[in-house]
Amino acid sequence: MKGLKGKTALVTGATSGIGQAIAIRLAEEGCNVAINYRGDPEKAEDTLEQAMKRACDGIEACGVTAFPVQGDVSKESDIVAMVQAVVDKFGSVDILINNAGVQSEVPSHELEADEVDRVLGINLRGSFLCARETIKHLLTQQRSGVIINVSSVHERIPRPRYVTYSMSKFGMQGMTQTLALEYADRGIRVNAIAPGATITPINDAWTEDPEKQAEVESHIPMGRAGTSEEMASAVVFLASDDASYVTGQTLFIDGGLTLYADFQEPWSA
Repeated sequence: MKGLKGKTALVTGATSGIGQAIAIRLAEEGCNVAINYRGDPEKAEDTLEQAMKRACDGIEACGVTAFPVQGDVSKESDIVAMVQAVVDKFGSVDILINNAGVQSEVPSHELEADEVDRVLGINLRGSFLCARETIKHLLTQQRSGVIINVSSVHERIPRPRYVTYSMSKFGMQGMTQTLALEYADRGIRVNAIAPGATITPINDAWTEDPEKQAEVESHIPMGRAGTSEEMASAVVFLASDDASYVTGQTLFIDGGLTLYADFQEPWSA
């Protein structure tokens, strides 16, 4: 993709699933990549090794650097230190991927306030603070930049028993559009992707059970779940100069899930 080689990207929650695939793909496109992890440096090292292999396989010196950076995105002090560490290492943060996220299944009437705070604190507040710190550096350095938020089809489709997750993703849509409008004239583009059902560790409850996976995929017009690599491909496009006139948008990558799949066959006049 155009305009990615030599840029610096920070990917939060980059040790598994979609975040890991994004970090590896950005390295493959020639980006220096900061691999955020919360508490398991070995997982970060695994992502680093895969990223460098994909970027430099068969090349002695490819000019790409990847390094792990610790930080809990639910903690403001960690976020400030994390973004500063990337700037200290590479001189800038050109691309931020807000990927870190959690979910929990609880009937809404049984939901404790602490759990609401936990999910929103990581998924929404944490994403905003990462964006805030990145924007500060971009403005100080008078640089253009890109922020991509990893949202979900559940910024559009309500998800009973997962109200905190839905709240965080509906909120992410508003954050994406507001930041895009606020900083468009400063050369900072802000977009999001909204994955549908994707085969990742966070979805082990159904990806590890063939019957449950078949049930999930029966609701998807394309008849299958997506892959982390497919999500990463969309992120790379939005981060690149090929999307230089795109801002404030959410790209749904869902196999048609948001097309009202129950109407694939007509059932009313």
